[in-house]
Amino acid sequence: MTKHSKQRLALLLVLLTGTSVAFGQSHSSIEILRTTPVGGGGQAYSLSLQALGLMTLLTLIPAIVLSMTAFTRIVIVLGILRQAIGAAQTPPNQVLVGLALFLTLFVMAPTLSQVQQVALQPYMEEKIPFETALGRAVDPMKKFMLAQTRESDVKLFMGLGKVPAVSTPMDTPLTILVPAFLTSELRTAFTIGFLIYIPFLVIDLVVASVLMSMGMMMVSPVMIAMPFKFLLFVLVDGWALVLGSVAASFQAPLP
Repeated sequence: MTKHSKQRLALLLVLLTGTSVAFGQSHSSIEILRTTPVGGGGQAYSLSLQALGLMTLLTLIPAIVLSMTAFTRIVIVLGILRQAIGAAQTPPNQVLVGLALFLTLFVMAPTLSQVQQVALQPYMEEKIPFETALGRAVDPMKKFMLAQTRESDVKLFMGLGKVPAVSTPMDTPLTILVPAFLTSELRTAFTIGFLIYIPFLVIDLVVASVLMSMGMMMVSPVMIAMPFKFLLFVLVDGWALVLGSVAASFQAPLP
């Protein structure tokens, strides 16, 4: 071992020793995970634990948005609409997702307002513990999902999971309700998409028949039909019609 290697090894040992000593002196004063009992049977969480919970919640937000809100139905309908028109990347994905997100906020506004009133605001004012706030926040989301979910889909997943029958719909566990809700949303979205697709399909058939009768078999029907699709969509105010119909397709939450 060379002289320089010995010096580097000695320096590394000094750094490791100093770090371990410093950690040994400070670890007793650092409380990463700590809970403190509070009045009313609740618990207060340390700042580090709250930060950990917040970071975990941020990673779950996309899954919550996709699985428990109106976003799934809206974004699928908009995607089918773009395919029916024949415009591959118009509007772009960012525009469709942004439009679906803000329309989701519009549809979910009453439910989110209820969550804010019964759960978030009392928790921020330290009137209720975190566990109570979480339970209160789940109830409005359950009411919204139950209003959109078919009973047959709920029975399907309850049978697959061998879950006993519940006394009231609100007693349905989220492990059953969320997949049943997504299944119902997919079926509804494809039903709406089928109805949207029919007028544009008729235009494609008419244009293809006209080109065939004129002997213009080398001309792509897609190129000729697309301007007529745009014209039809603009004349009927298609965006307002589609977005309004999709927003109106959601049932009001259960009382």
